[in-house]
Amino acid sequence: MKPYFAFQWHITDHCDQRCEHCYIFSEDNNIYLKEASYKNMKNVVGSCIDMCNRLERTPYFYITGGDPILHHDFWKLCELLQQNHINFGILGNPFHLNDEICERLAFYGCKKYQLSLDGMRETHDKFRKAGSFDTTIEKIDCIKKAGMYCAIMSTVSSANMEDFPELIDLVVEKDVDVFAFGRYCPTNEQKSEEYHTPPLVYKVFLEKCYEKYQEYKDRHTYFQMKDHLWTLLLYEKGVFNIPIDAEKEMVYDGCHCAISHMTILPNGDVYACRRMESKTGNVFETSMYDLFLSNDMEKYRDFEKFEKCSKCELRGFCRGCPAVTYGYTGNMYAPDPQCWKAVN
Repeated sequence: MKPYFAFQWHITDHCDQRCEHCYIFSEDNNIYLKEASYKNMKNVVGSCIDMCNRLERTPYFYITGGDPILHHDFWKLCELLQQNHINFGILGNPFHLNDEICERLAFYGCKKYQLSLDGMRETHDKFRKAGSFDTTIEKIDCIKKAGMYCAIMSTVSSANMEDFPELIDLVVEKDVDVFAFGRYCPTNEQKSEEYHTPPLVYKVFLEKCYEKYQEYKDRHTYFQMKDHLWTLLLYEKGVFNIPIDAEKEMVYDGCHCAISHMTILPNGDVYACRRMESKTGNVFETSMYDLFLSNDMEKYRDFEKFEKCSKCELRGFCRGCPAVTYGYTGNMYAPDPQCWKAVN
C-alpha cells in the first residue's frame, strides 16, 4: 500500500456532456441523475477520515461526477475538506472554469484539476461535443495561473490512437503538468468490437508514445504511465527490472483497485473500481473501514485467480487492467485483451 489512500468520489451525475465512452451515460442518456446531499457528503468525509486514521493512511479525494462543479453544494464541500486539512483534486469539465473559479478552488486546497482530451479537435469533439476541444485548451492556462496542476487525461482506443503523437506535441506546447491515458472499457459487445485494439497493435502504439516521451523528457510535462501494460513494455526494453529482493507473493505496483483506491457514488454505493461492476456495499449502511476489509472487497485482491497474470513474473508489478478485461469478457480474472506477453 502507498502512504495515501485515494477516493474517487462522484458527488453528482449532472454533466454538460454525453461522452461516447462515459460509463454513466454510455447506454442511457435519460437515466435518473443522482446527487449526494450535503448531509450525506459530511458522513462520507467522516467515514473516509476514520478509515484512513485506522489504517494509518493519508486521505486524498478525487472529486468528480458528472461535473462536480454543477453540484449545488460543491463549495460547501470544498470548505469542509479545507476544514479537515484534506487536499483534493477535481476530475471535471472546462465549461464552468474562469480565473475566479480556479483561484477559489486553489484557496480551498484543490491541488490538481484534470481535463480530458481524447484526440485532436475533430476526434475529441466527436466523442464529446462541439467546441469541447477549444474550451479545454483555453482553460489550461486558467488552471495553471491559479497555482493548480493541470492534468490532461485521455481514453485511448482504435478510434483515436492515430491522434496521439500530435496530441502529445500539443500538451507539451501548452506546458501541461501531467499527461496520461487509459484504455477504453467496453460497455457492450458492439463497442468492444468497434473500438478493439489487438495486443500487438497496442504494443506498437505504446512504443510510439514512448519515443515521443523520450523526445520531451527534458520538458516540464510529466508523462504518467497510468496503463499498467507500460510496465510490460519497459520490462521488455530493459528499462524496468524486477528488484532482486522482491518477494513473489507481494504486490508492489499495478492496479490500485481495492488496495489504495476505492470509488464512492452519489447514492453512497462503494465500488472497488468505477470502470467495472464492482459494488461492494454502501457507505451509509457500512463504514468505509469495514467495506475495505470485507470479503466482497477481498475478491479484488485475490491475485491467484488471475488466469494469466498469476503465472507471470510481473504479477506483483503489472496485472494489466481488470476493468478493461471485465468490459470485454465479463470476468476480471481473464487475460487482459491487450496484453501481448506469452505466459506458460
